[in-house]
Amino acid sequence: MDHTEKTARDPHLAWALYLARRGWPVFPLHPGTKNQPAVKDWEHRATTDPARLHRCWQGGEWNVAVATGPAGLVVVDCDLPKPGQDGPAGADALAEVAAGRGGPLPATWTVTTPSGGTHRYYLAPAGVRLRNSAGRIAPRVDIRAGGGYVAAPGSSTDRGVYRVTDDTDPVELPAWLVQVCTERTTVTPTHTTRPTGAPGKPGGATSAYVAAAVAAETAAIRAAAAGTRNDTLSRSAYALGQLVGAHALPEPDALAALEDAWAAWGDESSAAKDLGPRGVIATALAAGKANPRRNLGRSAA
Repeated sequence: MDHTEKTARDPHLAWALYLARRGWPVFPLHPGTKNQPAVKDWEHRATTDPARLHRCWQGGEWNVAVATGPAGLVVVDCDLPKPGQDGPAGADALAEVAAGRGGPLPATWTVTTPSGGTHRYYLAPAGVRLRNSAGRIAPRVDIRAGGGYVAAPGSSTDRGVYRVTDDTDPVELPAWLVQVCTERTTVTPTHTTRPTGAPGKPGGATSAYVAAAVAAETAAIRAAAAGTRNDTLSRSAYALGQLVGAHALPEPDALAALEDAWAAWGDESSAAKDLGPRGVIATALAAGKANPRRNLGRSAA
């Protein structure tokens, strides 16, 4: 059987190849399962190489998994309550968190699971590598990121098939959700932010928290729409000023990050006609320094 015939006859292989073309490393799961990898060391063996995928799927009609960390994805997994469980569905709980944070929950690539839940695929934020969590964001809301995987569309269990229900190209994880993940899950910095550190907490959870906070605030500035930029820049500068005041982030680093994010606005960078962006940054940063952040990184420890 040639590759074309094999692909036509095996929808699992077809999905594996499709996902690989998107740049998402995949690996096989045992048929009919969602959490039984068919290979050891799956995070490192996941691949986008078509030849390797063809060879692998010659051995059986395996289910398909996406290795979220190597794919540069953060998948928000929203489940339904199990029989006898109280409380909202994961999607409703996530919407409540979004409303409380005043943040959008933009359309993105979404897969419906056989149980009726959803997997919302987001691009991982620059600057931090989020890790897995279960129920920390909200009840029945899990995060699949570094060290994790999800059963991909086309995979099936005895309850049904994983199906794409929104083929919108994945968008970046919203800044507010980055912040929630930072506060409530483990993160690993992927760039060299070197805070002076709170007393007794050099590096570790504190530096991870600071790296993620800088990434979230600068992402919010870059994404700010016209008409909201002054407020966004002020809020983000104030938040980073609090880290400066806590001796967790050097002030020159905070200024550089804020000005680099503001520069992304290009010619439309007049955030405030009276002060200008640099004035907004200076004023808000000073206010934040006067009210330093407390208990840095406590929830990530």
